[in-house]
Amino acid sequence: MIRLQRLDLPQDTVTRMGGHTKEIRGSEKQSDKARYLWTHTTVRRHVHPALFATLGDMAPGHERCMYCGDNQGSDIDHFEPLSVAPLRAFEWKNHLLACAVCNSHHKRHVFPRDEAGRPLLIDPTIQEPLDHLHLVLGTGLYRGLTPQGGTSIDVFGLNARGALVKGRHDAYSTAALFLEKWRAAADKGQTDRARDTVRIAWDRPLADVLASMFHQAVHPAAELLFSGEDEVLDLLRDPALRAGFLG
Repeated sequence: MIRLQRLDLPQDTVTRMGGHTKEIRGSEKQSDKARYLWTHTTVRRHVHPALFATLGDMAPGHERCMYCGDNQGSDIDHFEPLSVAPLRAFEWKNHLLACAVCNSHHKRHVFPRDEAGRPLLIDPTIQEPLDHLHLVLGTGLYRGLTPQGGTSIDVFGLNARGALVKGRHDAYSTAALFLEKWRAAADKGQTDRARDTVRIAWDRPLADVLASMFHQAVHPAAELLFSGEDEVLDLLRDPALRAGFLG
């Protein structure tokens, strides 16, 4: 996961969603009403397209899943499920873009909370995932830094899906090549090529690997984390390169 900025919906969509929330609030069986409205033809025609479009603009890469960062985002996920919070069915802040694997196979209706009732899943639109997850770059495996991090790893199967782990491992090597390509273009004064390199690097699947690399490069234990990768670490610490990729 990487930190994402929530964008604004078109005003007519906001108005429609507010009306549907009022309908749910006035119903005796709110969960049934929320589920009915969410799947109704009118909603699928007039609300879902705007949600998909805006979530796609927010998502990493080319409309990637906001949880795994690998697959195409195909589902509008209710962060807090309909069965748990029917009044949030049409709440914009409760919508994320997910792939079918994360949403339908792993998360489903699971929504764990801690003893104080706080969600134990990471919402990348309101939290910095790097505060909760540490990626072991050499293995492609995540380690939870907090209860939210550990629970998110388990619920979304971030370490249980072999192809996903291998993809993150390979993405580390690929990202290093993009850093070298940017450095070469910058040294030659090829500003446009350097800018395109940044765009393509962030648009690739598993952008969380690149984000983790920059984050870990300034960690006090960076030399240990990048043991044997001195050239990569030097690039990640280069002020101009960091400005180019993170600015």
